[in-house]
Amino acid sequence: MNKKTRYKHILSWFEDNMPTVKTELKYHDPFQLLVAVILSAQCTDKRVNMITPALFDAFPTPQAMSEAAPDDVFEYIKSISYPNSKAKHLVGMAQMLVNEFKSIVPSDIDELQRLPGAGRKTANVIASVLYDKPAMAVDTHVFRVANRLGLTNNSKTPLNTERELVSHIPQNLISKAHHWLILHGRYVCTARNPECDRCGLSQWCATFQDKLFKNI
Repeated sequence: MNKKTRYKHILSWFEDNMPTVKTELKYHDPFQLLVAVILSAQCTDKRVNMITPALFDAFPTPQAMSEAAPDDVFEYIKSISYPNSKAKHLVGMAQMLVNEFKSIVPSDIDELQRLPGAGRKTANVIASVLYDKPAMAVDTHVFRVANRLGLTNNSKTPLNTERELVSHIPQNLISKAHHWLILHGRYVCTARNPECDRCGLSQWCATFQDKLFKNI
């Protein structure tokens, strides 16, 4: 099966079976989403959603968080991964939002990446979710699933994966495809025990088809 055909069938399956998708992070405004995405690095969305309500109550605006000490923020996020560095990043991010962006979360990916704690993945999530830009955020789930399905050719870096996916997925579907691949990796094509027996994509999955061929 050539790559063009594989993309066509996989995207069509997702459109039919997951027509409405969104981030599982809980937020009420752009600032809250930015905070949540920064916190979600190497941490589950479920864990982030557990600690953000109290954090947002304590620091509801960029101004409020910019005036906090990292140690104060740490107390609210200490149960997640890398709380010390993330506390410093959140305060620094809030200070930059206030001082350089008038407390408004920017839509430009390059400007977003200037914010402390916001790498390319975070910037792409914000641009995609908040501003509906055709940006493909590549986390561990997207990286793994894209390689297994054969949407990428043994990609070695997230940036290579991003570029290849964006080059093959229609712009109007890129934002959705980001969520499709994440959710598929989170609940079906898991890292250790992928549930191929209940996967609707198995007939187009390069890894699954390779296994079938070897067993013939």
